[in-house]
Amino acid sequence: MLAKYANMNRQARMLASALSSIDAEFSRRRHLGPVNQAGVTFGTCANNPPSPQEAVGLIKSLHAQKVRLYAPDINILQALRNTGIEVVLGVPNEEVQNIGTSQDKANQWIQNYVKNFQDINFRYIVVGNGISSLNEHNGQYAQCLIQAMQNIQNAINACGLQNKVKVSTALDHSIVLNQIHPPSNAVFNPAIKQNFIFPVLQFLKNNNAPFLINLHPYYSYAFNKPEVPLELNQGQSQSNRDIRLEYANFRSASFLVQDGQLKYQNVFDAMVDSVYVALEKAGASSLDVVVAETGWPTCGGTAADANNAGTFNNNLISHIKRTGTPKRPQNCVETYIYNLIDEDKRGKELEAHWGIFDQNKQARYPISFWSPSDQ
Repeated sequence: MLAKYANMNRQARMLASALSSIDAEFSRRRHLGPVNQAGVTFGTCANNPPSPQEAVGLIKSLHAQKVRLYAPDINILQALRNTGIEVVLGVPNEEVQNIGTSQDKANQWIQNYVKNFQDINFRYIVVGNGISSLNEHNGQYAQCLIQAMQNIQNAINACGLQNKVKVSTALDHSIVLNQIHPPSNAVFNPAIKQNFIFPVLQFLKNNNAPFLINLHPYYSYAFNKPEVPLELNQGQSQSNRDIRLEYANFRSASFLVQDGQLKYQNVFDAMVDSVYVALEKAGASSLDVVVAETGWPTCGGTAADANNAGTFNNNLISHIKRTGTPKRPQNCVETYIYNLIDEDKRGKELEAHWGIFDQNKQARYPISFWSPSDQ
């Protein structure tokens, strides 16, 4: 029995030592360059999510320096204290109406989740996710979104944090943009441009805040959308090569799509450039673009497997460290990979398996947000 307890103590000491080493290495790498533009999202729509401490350990094991939380959770925020991880914190859609109709509630929200955690490096407060009057799941919140953003901004200003923490909202690329192929044709959806998009853009310009967009090259590929042209595979009937897939997950060695003088090797760049084009046409070219959510599933659909997911996410991390898009090559795009864990409560099989880690907290493929070349 004594031998058993001695062995358990040794294992505990070994685990503590390993975690301590990860903490020390993570702290060291936070001060190295170049700046890593990649972060990870942490959605928790799962039956058996990791504990807050385990989740932060997983984030550190990836050497990710940014995390997006879709909603505040006191326990997760406690675990993020003094880690140096930059936090993008979401106001859930279901809270947007209350905050939009009450400055006091906005003040209390900021007090509870931001001001009470001054040892966390908050980057953005994201008011709502994918809200649009065209979205049947959250359209009821569209009319109060701008006021909710303003009330949160007022609360941030009252705390003196307006130069440190920016307020924005995350919109869905597939809903708010039209005619995105080629990128130079892109415009904001005319059905919501005047009454919804323009007020959002004006708020962001007034507060020097970025434009956050959720975009998914996987869906463009799997659902045969025009931005991943079907004609890329013409003449490949006698070959196993899928050039559309190469274009979708950064494996193309050559330019596949040309738009005027701009050439594209991957659809991620084309989709981001379509956002830049739409912003320019709307008089908002000064806004930075942040990809608030992107990724690749590991099962449940066409080309959804661990190999393709690992290829997309690793190539994405490498790409946004090195360069921007053809339209703005100097602007490396801050991007958040969806998701830290699988979310099995999402119902549909395809939506449940976007996690880097499975329900047993095992990585589905090798990935790191840091490499020795970053030193």
